[in-house]
Amino acid sequence: MCFSAGASFTGGVIISAIGIATIKEVHKPSQLVFACIPLFFGLQQMIEGTLWLIIPLPDYITLQKISTYFFLIMANFLWPTIIPLAVLLMEKNKKRKIILQVLLGLGVSLSIYYAYCLLFFNVSPQIMGYHIQYNTTFPKSLSMPAFIIYLFVTIPPLFISSIKRTHLLGILMFFSCLITAIFFTQYLTSVWCFFAALISAVIFWILNDSKKEFHLNRLALLKIQTDLLNKK
Repeated sequence: MCFSAGASFTGGVIISAIGIATIKEVHKPSQLVFACIPLFFGLQQMIEGTLWLIIPLPDYITLQKISTYFFLIMANFLWPTIIPLAVLLMEKNKKRKIILQVLLGLGVSLSIYYAYCLLFFNVSPQIMGYHIQYNTTFPKSLSMPAFIIYLFVTIPPLFISSIKRTHLLGILMFFSCLITAIFFTQYLTSVWCFFAALISAVIFWILNDSKKEFHLNRLALLKIQTDLLNKK
């Protein structure tokens, strides 16, 4: 997260708590990956909080590298796959599932590319004012195509989904990315992850609403079955 270590840890703890509450709203196995997203974001923010503390301390260079790679593994490797996968697992519409499967394939390919970059290229975090900048030696010629694919596999799945209110999550993600790209270009990875972490709290609302609807449907079905038995 941007701003400070305190802000990172505070945000991380709050988002993690929301993540735990979100997991408790799961009432179908297919929702579990989607429900884990806020918790993952919370952990990611706490990792960046650690970086705020140790970047200025050269004696902790090993811990700095470990924290940096954990953060970027989540930001670059995990999210391009987990977002389309989470939406795909919940989707029931066959046509939408096919589109989501294509996006998942792209996401997995991008995750593999970023895994290669993290293994064979250098990464170094740097505190710049109130933000952390992640300097990498990843191939510059592929940075823009990779970023476009990243956007394509993390935002459109939320609009393709037929699950109620995922469109709202997609809209918030899109505008948070747009604001970050315009005003925080150099710190895109850090700042957008911060916005996305906050926005992920919407997932609790989505699953809470789905849970209520699920129970109402069960009660309605139970009532129909009871009425049929009474008629007999």
